[in-house]
Amino acid sequence: MAVAQTQMTVEEFLKLPEEKPALEFEDGMVSQKVSPKPNHSRIQSVFDRRFFQSAETRKLAMAFPELRTTFGGRSYVPDVAVFLWDRLPIRTDRSFISDVHEPPDIVIEIVSPKQSVTALLGKCVWYTENGVKIAVLVDPEEQSVFLFRPDQAPVRLDSDERIALDDVLPEFDLTVRELFDSLHAP
Repeated sequence: MAVAQTQMTVEEFLKLPEEKPALEFEDGMVSQKVSPKPNHSRIQSVFDRRFFQSAETRKLAMAFPELRTTFGGRSYVPDVAVFLWDRLPIRTDRSFISDVHEPPDIVIEIVSPKQSVTALLGKCVWYTENGVKIAVLVDPEEQSVFLFRPDQAPVRLDSDERIALDDVLPEFDLTVRELFDSLHAP
């Protein structure tokens, strides 16, 4: 849903108060993210936990759910943003900076009900054209996962395939089937 009907700059946008769900800025326009539903939240937590297990414990990378990132003239809040350890958004005293103006290494976008898949596809392409090394698009309803990389066609993964992020994050271990099996109560 569009929030502002008039054009504004990214600087003007960043002065707006934060809202929930988060506001995003693209091409001079402000829109509001869709409120996450249980499947969306569950997938987000599975990714967050796997990134912690496979990367943060080994000081390779850190995942940030719902982190505002502003770069390339846009300001988005990906469902999960992952930064390699040597690119963490930190100050010299090792505390986190408040405003992130560098692209993450990996972003995860999860389709919510009533959200435009086409808009998210475009966002994933934009991410990889603007410094993100891998964008992952997950559609819980279709049970599909697409990987986007710079200068490559998107790749749709089959259910038994591993969500391979090895070129950025070796040993990340999660299959499409495991991801979607997590949507069922034990």
